Amino acid sequence: MARISYLELPSKNVAGTRDFYARAFDWQFTDFGPDYAATTTGDTDLGINGSTDHVIEQLLPIIEVQDLEAALEAVKAAGGEIVVPIFSFPGGRRFHFRDPAGNGLGVFVNEPDAE
Repeated sequence: MARISYLELPSKNVAGTRDFYARAFDWQFTDFGPDYAATTTGDTDLGINGSTDHVIEQLLPIIEVQDLEAALEAVKAAGGEIVVPIFSFPGGRRFHFRDPAGNGLGVFVNEPDAE
């Protein structure tokens, strides 16, 4: 079943943002290089994105699915606009889309051996 399992925050200072949430809420993060950190608790996790390759400008809800290509086709068929095509990242693949109301979301599939 598709569900929102991840929220991603933009940040120009990943370490500082990570440290803020660690201090404020005692959250534990895993660093995935200098421009990304994330909680990995398995519930709704939080990622901090400082990437210059896949920049986000606001909070990005991310929906987990079992079949990424089928989800991409379903989003397009329902009237969504693909704004970032499928790309790989450590742990999976995803794409970003805008719904008919203009909201930006991501869709990903978990692939532990990816990238």
